[in-house]
Amino acid sequence: MISAIIFDCDGTLVDSETIGITAVHAHAQPYGLTLKLDDILEKFRGRSMAENVAELGRNTQHPLPESFTASAREAMGVAFSKALQPLPGALDLVRQLTLPCCVATNGPFDKTEYTLGLTGLLPYFKGRIFSAYDVGYWKPDPHLFLHAAKTLGVAPAECAVVEDSLPGIRAGLAAGMQVFSLHPVEHTPEELLKQIRPIQRLADLAPVLGLKL
Repeated sequence: MISAIIFDCDGTLVDSETIGITAVHAHAQPYGLTLKLDDILEKFRGRSMAENVAELGRNTQHPLPESFTASAREAMGVAFSKALQPLPGALDLVRQLTLPCCVATNGPFDKTEYTLGLTGLLPYFKGRIFSAYDVGYWKPDPHLFLHAAKTLGVAPAECAVVEDSLPGIRAGLAAGMQVFSLHPVEHTPEELLKQIRPIQRLADLAPVLGLKL
């Protein structure tokens, strides 16, 4: 039984992961970054900005300034304004949803609201955006998802989590929720595959939810 749907944002509803990571990678180049973009595109997905900036800092020839995170977020915002799109099927899916739904993300509230606004998705989640920065816990910790479920008034076992990253998948499972994964099957550990429902695109959720897209 599914009584509510909890969506991740980046890489699940909006196609922001590659754009954002590419912008941050480029922003670190002046400091002698030794990591190639291909080295971090997969590794940085679903993690907190603090974790990713720390990883960059360990792989630069010159220390990153304290202002790096703020300026990197500005660079990401510019990149999003030029190229960000919703994931295929995202708008069609949320337009037809009748179940309660929300967004629970490791990203800051302001960034999430901005990206959802750019892609036309914000009206469907207004007032139901939950950020790890506000809760104080980041995926793979389950607290963010549990907080979202409690706010929606739905038992965790009746919540469907839609995720694209391994930290998000682990958080959903730890919260006792039903996890639908957009993460590539070939890059998903076997022990997780046994506990989740892989999907290739958001439209694959339609028959599960009784929708026609």
